[in-house]
Amino acid sequence: MIKLLFLAPLVMCAAWYWYLQQHGWSVKQGRKGFAYIIGFNAAIALSLWGIMLLTQR
Repeated sequence: MIKLLFLAPLVMCAAWYWYLQQHGWSVKQGRKGFAYIIGFNAAIALSLWGIMLLTQR
């Protein structure tokens, strides 16, 4: 399952891109959303990494 976590930001960014296209917005207008998606996924990745380090000892 952990091996597939790299797909989460890709799927979320693709969904956000689709949403922008459906509403007639440009990628430049939606870049804040992409930043939130990447930041959210980075926070999850760092949390899981920290948990993994803590539980290995």
